[in-house]
Amino acid sequence: MCELFGWSSKHPRDGQTLPLAEFRARGGATADNPDGWGIVWRDAGTLHQEREPLPGCSSARFSSVIDSLRSDLIVAHVRKARWPPVNTLGNTHPFVHPCCGRQWVFAHNGLVPEVVNIESANREKACQPVGETDSEFAFCHLLSHVMGYYPLPSAETPWIEVLANISELIAGHGKFNFLLSDGDHLIAYGHDRLHYLESRDDGVESALVATEPLGHHEGWTPFEAGELRIYRAGVPVGRVLTHPKRSSIAPPRLAG
Repeated sequence: MCELFGWSSKHPRDGQTLPLAEFRARGGATADNPDGWGIVWRDAGTLHQEREPLPGCSSARFSSVIDSLRSDLIVAHVRKARWPPVNTLGNTHPFVHPCCGRQWVFAHNGLVPEVVNIESANREKACQPVGETDSEFAFCHLLSHVMGYYPLPSAETPWIEVLANISELIAGHGKFNFLLSDGDHLIAYGHDRLHYLESRDDGVESALVATEPLGHHEGWTPFEAGELRIYRAGVPVGRVLTHPKRSSIAPPRLAG
């Protein structure tokens, strides 16, 4: 049911030095996720995106991206089509939408189809989904709640707290593991299936997040149920524990 890959570090690394080739194989060869692949990475402060509604394991384009990219921030995804069971480019993660003066990136593992109707009825939309997936509707729903608070330091409630609360509520409708980025932070929410690996090499901290542990590394740690972790330049800068058991979603409270 889809898999996620996230990377955050102060200094960029070449794609070949990260377990991206192993992750690519999860797209239909070593795991049943053959319905598309996508990757967003930051290079010199600019976000770049590549994706195809094709098996990642056999994609020459995915392999070429891994060989050529150099980045300090990555969000990647291989898809098992569930909602809807259609592999088109518009349904291929990660999704990118503007909000609050920045480009945001989102990739999801799980199933939350009820959010489609909830977000469709939302009168304070932050974005309009391009595809049909529950994942992209959930992404837009998250942004609709965050946009009244981000990045205002004077807001009554910090935007990370708002994000944690709405993540918990969405998770109450199914399974909701995701990676999110505002182009600076790597934000990961583990509802029931996510792992992280934090390391320090030559004084430089970095963080890997993946659905399943990758590479021959010790130290992979499973997320606690309902755990939100936030990284910036490889350093953990926030952690919120939620309890995804509630089943109603309140309308977004917006500034102004």
